[in-house]
Amino acid sequence: MLVLVIELEMSDRDQRSRKSYAHVMEPEEYARLEKLDTIVRSDELRAKINPIVDRVRTALSQQPQALMTWEPIAVEIFGQTLPPEIRSGWIFVLRAGADTGAERHPNSHQRMMTLHGSGDMKTESKKGELRIKKDEKGIDWQSNVLVSEPGAPLERRWISIPPNVWHRPVVGRDGDWVVISFHTVSAEELIEEKLDESGAGTKQKKYVEGK
Repeated sequence: MLVLVIELEMSDRDQRSRKSYAHVMEPEEYARLEKLDTIVRSDELRAKINPIVDRVRTALSQQPQALMTWEPIAVEIFGQTLPPEIRSGWIFVLRAGADTGAERHPNSHQRMMTLHGSGDMKTESKKGELRIKKDEKGIDWQSNVLVSEPGAPLERRWISIPPNVWHRPVVGRDGDWVVISFHTVSAEELIEEKLDESGAGTKQKKYVEGK
């Protein structure tokens, strides 16, 4: 299963990409996201991560050429409440209007929630070997618009992306997109794989090295 989401009532904008919500979330994964959601929405945790969000926002404002900035979160902040498979957390701020390009994580399952703003986490919609092309047309993209409204259903605020699934965040021009992301490897081990600019293949690096 490439991306785990549930069909639901959508706005007119979302209705145009209704096919993006064709996959059904497995109960075990839904329960895992519910647990993460309870943790992230708690006042106690928000008080701890808000200063990190402010730092990452400031970093983006100080780097006008950057599409996004980020900072890992020490897992100790979460205490003993995280599901055992979660090994790292991150705060990302993506600039309004940004398209950061295709990437995937060969060694980690990613689970991400919108904190502020909204964006479209496009994902690879079909399994199988990727035809590497410089213009990335070898990937059949699927739209997954995520929002930050507290009352929105969990599946409209969260996305679950298994290892080796290509994804690309695309942000509207209305405002920056702030997200929290969880991975199943430590911050030091997380690998980012992107399309090579030559179009001949892919290149990998540790995510912390890309700062």
